[in-house]
Amino acid sequence: MIAVIDYKMGNLRSVAKALEKAGAEVLITAKKDALKKARAIVLPGVGAFGQGMKHLKDLGVIPSLISEIKQGKPFLGICLGLQLLFTRSREHGMHKGLGVLQGEVGRFPARLKVPHMGWNHVKIQSSIFKLQMERDSCIMRGIPDNSYFYFVHSYYVVPRDKNIVVAKTNYGVGFSSVIQKDNIWGVQFHPEKSQELGLRIIKNFVNSV
Repeated sequence: MIAVIDYKMGNLRSVAKALEKAGAEVLITAKKDALKKARAIVLPGVGAFGQGMKHLKDLGVIPSLISEIKQGKPFLGICLGLQLLFTRSREHGMHKGLGVLQGEVGRFPARLKVPHMGWNHVKIQSSIFKLQMERDSCIMRGIPDNSYFYFVHSYYVVPRDKNIVVAKTNYGVGFSSVIQKDNIWGVQFHPEKSQELGLRIIKNFVNSV
């Protein structure tokens, strides 16, 4: 069973349907006990960073969520769900994140139209990840380099550890669009809206579980 955290921040049902299509049993939940029982956790999300953290805090799931991730439970963060993993965000003031990964969330330069919306490509960043592409544990297994995915966001993550950046995307500036560290997977785009290749990302996660 894979738990999809319901914290009132986005398209939970479409993410759940994609996971089910990939072969998973899915529970949409806001209960910390369900996170402990689940084989893996998915945190989707659309909206503001500060509001997302407030909802998670109000639900009382933050300690359990951090504990489960640190104990090695497979985790996938999608869009806002990726951003919330980091130390802090500058979206509408300074907000503290979950702090599971070190780094911050910044905004695209004022000269660019935001949100960054639509299809854009992701570029694999290192020969190390290219060599790992066919491993079951790799988030991009079976995904051709420079493939297109669907984005909707105004902010992006800036990891302190550049070695966790699997792929980048360019929108006026280069930004991290795929990260992976041990049991933690994260994508800035929406795989559930990215047709066949997006479903492949979801299936890779399910298979890793």
